Amino acid sequence: MMVRGTCPWRESEGIPQVLFSIPPRSGVRGLKHVTPKTTPTSNRDDDRPSAKPSLIDIYQSLFQQYGPQHWWPAESPLEMIVGAILTQSAAWTNVEKAIHNLKASRNLSIEGLRSLPQDELARLIYPSGYYNVKARKVKAFVDWLADRYGGDLDRLFALDIAAMREELLSVHGVGEETADSIILYAARKPIFVIDAYTRRLITRLGLAPQKETYAVFQALFMDNLPHDEALFNEYHALLVQHGKTVCRQAPVCTGCCLNRLCPTCTKSPSP
Repeated sequence: MMVRGTCPWRESEGIPQVLFSIPPRSGVRGLKHVTPKTTPTSNRDDDRPSAKPSLIDIYQSLFQQYGPQHWWPAESPLEMIVGAILTQSAAWTNVEKAIHNLKASRNLSIEGLRSLPQDELARLIYPSGYYNVKARKVKAFVDWLADRYGGDLDRLFALDIAAMREELLSVHGVGEETADSIILYAARKPIFVIDAYTRRLITRLGLAPQKETYAVFQALFMDNLPHDEALFNEYHALLVQHGKTVCRQAPVCTGCCLNRLCPTCTKSPSP
């Protein structure tokens, strides 16, 4: 879970705003075509189309509603990675406090995190919750990076996506969502991140795959969108923003920018 912010290490670049007539991708290496399952519709008396929306329709509507999200909020790739570990089961506002503590103590570096005693690291990241567990995870990552890549993130980021993902998943405390977040937001390579917001939104829009695993949800995006890092970055950020503010566990359908695309909407579509 993350919030809007800036990425000072990224060069200024255009954000994909509107994309037209992009056909589904097929034959993407390591991914299979995904057929969305049927989602029951609510009882409605409106005239919304019953056809399933495309991923591009969804992206356009979200971007027009929210604009660019400027993700990930961090000053360096390492800060992004530490944030991705600390944000597991935590609100971002609490992660920001933990990051601030690491910066204030001048320990937000590979060398600083490695030399810091684990109990002291746990104390500094206390606001993020599960601080002892997360201290072990942060330590595991920086020790692994030092042992395997001499502490050089650029050497890690030079790997192709498949190899980098396999490497990251071998690290204690790094699961699929965290690994993919690192690849997309720190290494700046095109892989789509799947989280709880994305699953909920895609399911309500009637596009959930028959098999609801992380890999199959990810394939839905990877098979049907151009592999563009800026697009994947912006799209995921928009899904999170909409999931946090509108498409919550108890959705706020009135005025939702996706009403006309959503078969499970319980309110009349926006004009």
